[in-house]
Amino acid sequence: MSTARNSRTRLLTATATGALAVLSLTAFSTGSDVRSEGAARKASATAPAFAATSTGTAGKAVTCQGSHTKTVAAPLSRPVNHMLLTVTNTGSRTCSLYTYPAVRFGEAQSVPPAIEASRPQAVVTLKPGESGYASVNLSATDGSGSHGRTEKSLAVYFHGPSGNESVGTAAHPALPARGVYIDDSLKVTYWQQSMDDAVIW
Repeated sequence: MSTARNSRTRLLTATATGALAVLSLTAFSTGSDVRSEGAARKASATAPAFAATSTGTAGKAVTCQGSHTKTVAAPLSRPVNHMLLTVTNTGSRTCSLYTYPAVRFGEAQSVPPAIEASRPQAVVTLKPGESGYASVNLSATDGSGSHGRTEKSLAVYFHGPSGNESVGTAAHPALPARGVYIDDSLKVTYWQQSMDDAVIW
């Protein structure tokens, strides 16, 4: 009886000792893993934060304006009495074309209105080398426009995000030597991402 009890006691003691050893090893292992994981997580959290900050700063879009774009004004044969404005981003950062071009022919004291139905769903943005478009309805096709005249100079001003002010420098695209004929029906489209969307108005 005593021998059986002693054997059982030794067995229980050995089992408990083994369990404690496994537990100690696991605890040591887990602690080490936690420390390693914590250090790795801290390192990985630091690196991407720096990268994101620098990318975000470099990638921020600016407002398109005359100093970092090239603007071309080309009369169109179709639709008649229309001219296409093409603005190409010549800068190193993406720029945004807000609302519509504020065009000034000759010594005009005001800019023509925009065709509200041509407003796009999103602001037109141009990566370096990309182009945006707007068309100018120069005169009434049926001759009903008043104060018809020929102008030989054009300035194109760019709106800021609010759409109420001009920002930066204006563009001064060349017009044909003979000039372009305009009247008081003069109006423009909003800036468009594609040429097709600009010339349908």
